[in-house]
Amino acid sequence: MGIDATGKLHTIFDTKQVSERFSKREFVLEISDGKYPQVVLFQLTGDRCMQLDNLKVGDDVRVEYSLRGREWRSPAGELKYFNSLDVWKVEAASASASNGRRNSRGGNTSGMSDRGDAPAREYDPRPSDSGNRDMDDIPF
Repeated sequence: MGIDATGKLHTIFDTKQVSERFSKREFVLEISDGKYPQVVLFQLTGDRCMQLDNLKVGDDVRVEYSLRGREWRSPAGELKYFNSLDVWKVEAASASASNGRRNSRGGNTSGMSDRGDAPAREYDPRPSDSGNRDMDDIPF
């Protein structure tokens, strides 16, 4: 599932070396949502961690990410579920605008989109009426 969001960098954390082969860097994005802005935690992993090096708190950015989920069983046997927003690209919002990128929902104030270029259309089971069915050039 590919999703993008635009907002203001609220917090940038240091890169954490989780294991010998795995590192992650988290950051918080403040996304305008009307009266109540949302503060959302995202994470970069591996080589992508350095994408935040040239950005600072307060910068307007655009992130492309995917939603990930997993389950974990605690030592006590309790089953828990976790979600993460795994970022594959973060860039200054002005850079994404100059590259011709746009929020696919146009004026949506949430700052989030599902990356679809065409608006969703509802299914209408009724046949379309073009006015003259005799002019149909379909051979069957």
